[in-house]
Amino acid sequence: METVSTVNIGILVFREGLECILVLSAVMASLVGPSARYRRPILIGAAVAFLSTVVTWKIAVQVIDDLTASVPALEIQAVTGLLAVCVLLVVMNWFFHRVYWTGWISLHTERRRRLIAGGTRDRRAQRRVWLGLSLLGFTSLYREGVEVVLFLQSYRLRLGPTAVVPGLYLGLALTALVAVLTFVAHRRLPYRRMLVATGILLGAVLLVMVGEQAQEMQLVHWLPHTPIHWLARHTPVWMGLWFSVFPTIETLAAQALAAVFVVGSYIAARRHLLRSPRLGVA
Repeated sequence: METVSTVNIGILVFREGLECILVLSAVMASLVGPSARYRRPILIGAAVAFLSTVVTWKIAVQVIDDLTASVPALEIQAVTGLLAVCVLLVVMNWFFHRVYWTGWISLHTERRRRLIAGGTRDRRAQRRVWLGLSLLGFTSLYREGVEVVLFLQSYRLRLGPTAVVPGLYLGLALTALVAVLTFVAHRRLPYRRMLVATGILLGAVLLVMVGEQAQEMQLVHWLPHTPIHWLARHTPVWMGLWFSVFPTIETLAAQALAAVFVVGSYIAARRHLLRSPRLGVA
């Protein structure tokens, strides 16, 4: 069980880190030659965002731990799990990402261009440029960091804080490797294929999380519990431990709906891409 959770957490963290690297690399792609000095404030902003994410994690842990003193822990776990699943459904919305990448990256690139174009030799103007680029780097990373914090709260409540650490380190190590290849070795990686590959893995993680969440909602009596007796006789225990496949109508229906949502959004994104060939991730 811990091995599965470690892999799942690692995939979640790596996916968010990969998205952040893609945005930062797109923003800094043309900052070469004399403009290379503008990379520094962007990276500083990203570093501050990383530290802010750590602070956000500690605040979230404290708030949730305080809530468990007055609210049953199982209900808190169900709420945080439901929130994590909702965020993950947005992350796994392929159609949203097609539009998101075009709009989000274009917005950041345009902000960077305007900031640098507005800079002059005047010291005050230069400070504004550096501050603006720092905020650009900050928002690029912190948004992904907040998503990771939300994801991991559910795992922390269910498995304990020590069980989250190995998966977190795995995801951070993979992210750091890609970051070094991108920003130090200046390798142009196939980000789109990497996002699709991690997206497929994340789809499996989503189904596991949905199964776990549906079962938790049954335990707090937010969902009915309708067993499928003939399936229960043929479902091995490891299916529940590893893949959260439980022989009840509610858990299986929830996982089926999640799968339909992900596959449907992918088909919609493909059709949208065919109508707009220039839309997509480079």
